[in-house]
Amino acid sequence: MLRQYRIGPYTERTVKRTIEREIKLRAGAGFALPRGLGDPLAPRSFSSTYHDTSDHRLAASGFTLRYRAEHGSGAWQLKLPRNGNRLELELPGSPESVPPPFGDLLAATTRGRPLAPVATLDTTRQGIIVRDSGRDLAEVVIDEVVVSRSGRRVSRIDELEVELVDGDDASLQRIERALRAAGALDADERPKLFRALGLVRPEGKPPRRKAKPMKHLTAMLEAQYRAILQHDPGTRLGSDPEELHQHRVAIRRLRALLQAAKPMLDAEWVKDVRRELAWAGRALGEVRDLDVLLGHLDQDAQHLPVEQRHAFDTLTVAITSRREEARKRMLTTLRAQRYMRLLDRLEGELVAPPSGDEQPSLERIAGDEFERLAREMAELGPNPADTALHEARKTAKRARYAAELAERARGRKAKRFIAATKQLQDVLGDHQDAAVAERTIHELAEGASSQAAFAAGMLAERQRERRRVARAAYPQAWKAVRKRGRAAWS
Repeated sequence: MLRQYRIGPYTERTVKRTIEREIKLRAGAGFALPRGLGDPLAPRSFSSTYHDTSDHRLAASGFTLRYRAEHGSGAWQLKLPRNGNRLELELPGSPESVPPPFGDLLAATTRGRPLAPVATLDTTRQGIIVRDSGRDLAEVVIDEVVVSRSGRRVSRIDELEVELVDGDDASLQRIERALRAAGALDADERPKLFRALGLVRPEGKPPRRKAKPMKHLTAMLEAQYRAILQHDPGTRLGSDPEELHQHRVAIRRLRALLQAAKPMLDAEWVKDVRRELAWAGRALGEVRDLDVLLGHLDQDAQHLPVEQRHAFDTLTVAITSRREEARKRMLTTLRAQRYMRLLDRLEGELVAPPSGDEQPSLERIAGDEFERLAREMAELGPNPADTALHEARKTAKRARYAAELAERARGRKAKRFIAATKQLQDVLGDHQDAAVAERTIHELAEGASSQAAFAAGMLAERQRERRRVARAAYPQAWKAVRKRGRAAWS
């Protein structure tokens, strides 16, 4: 998929955007592209100079930055992970300097470290285009790559690749089966640069089940730090709300894990780090909440008569304007030195956080969070306030994250508790979203035209119904959590 759009504040620069969906294979001995699979593509030769920091921070986060030159012209390309595929951005520019928009997108990862060439890959490509009923489904290419570092050839890489053009996953699978039948083999799944530099992905294997609690804790804390870095560029880019959502989730999960594991850690250190994470999370949360609100209102407005839908559209302009202002404040936060210092601190301290006086088991920590949730749910009463249900949702989330800490040690019982708690979170989350949407609709209706006010009233009623449904559902959801919690932690 390819379309034109613009990067954040750099409205004067049009960027080419592509979502890559591909399969990497390896041509075995005697392999040849199956006859009749597709039509030949014109052979190509191009050069890609990859840039990174001296300690390969982009590669560690799964990002690729390169300058690709072909036939005397070139462009900068930045690849970012995106839902199991890769998002490729392309900008014109001089090979001598990284375009400022790309530098801004990568600022959280580089944090002031210079980007410089780390390898040049000279590629000779041949292949075919697979078509069906006049539609280009995918390209199948064989790349022969010569790797150079500091002007010296160091290795060769051969790769067989299938990349979707206008096909779907079924097309991809069918082509893969044909290639494997012709002798194609499993490939090294690492990106070419990883293979060229001999790099391995940083995540590694999870700790052994019987590893010390602190080992399990630090593994999860570092995973959230990596998630923050991985989704930061997408948040800055702003083309996919899910990137902002996952960025915010990583920050909130990290805060919750630190709170749950507080008995294991230095209390003042936990308090200080959680305060800084809360500061960063608030900037993301404001934009995310407005994204959710706009999504709900847009969905509900489809049920209005056409004339009322158009009237209500004038009201949503105010929310969109509010979101744009919130996004500006968010970007200011992400570019602030305070945010960069927070990331430096997470990188340096999460690997070995200062410990506290106690070293309780992970099961005890999870059990304590479950008991805290049970007490809070018992205090809700028959008709709890919206704010009380919102607080219960946050407590349920902490209980879930604490259970994830103990999941490997507790096994299936913990997994069942986690699944039940997530369902409770979803029900209470729907209630909170509806409550916020209803309040905002009433705000928008003040001073609006009679037709717009009438439309707003109809939408507000839909939000009240969502709240009623959630209130009716949460006791049963809590019953399942209580049952799974007692089985897991009692």
